[in-house]
Amino acid sequence: MAAIREIVFDCERPSKLACFWAGVLDGYDVRAYDSAEIERLASLGLTPETDPTVAVDGPGPILFFQQVPEHKSTKNRVHLDVEAASRHEEVARLVALGASVRKEFDGRTLMQDPEGNEFCVTEAR
Repeated sequence: MAAIREIVFDCERPSKLACFWAGVLDGYDVRAYDSAEIERLASLGLTPETDPTVAVDGPGPILFFQQVPEHKSTKNRVHLDVEAASRHEEVARLVALGASVRKEFDGRTLMQDPEGNEFCVTEAR
């Protein structure tokens, strides 16, 4: 049997998208950079803000953001659903973080993260 280890997002700006999703999900934070990792990045001419791979850790699977050269061009084949005690309040909070509303449905709101990846916000069960 297998278990989900990471959910990987191809993206243009991993640091920015990782910060967005760390702000979306309760208990998730961008993985801290230790001095050895900062030194390794510097040797490559990079910083944590320009790192092409950024991890977000939390109580569930790791979210991993990796830079790719191509832009998102079509609808996601897989997306995340997040739940909140108040869907409408959560949608407003996520819009303030940089998300956008695509469409309202009965019981869920289809949204996009700052790079256009779709996700839904639903009421907590």
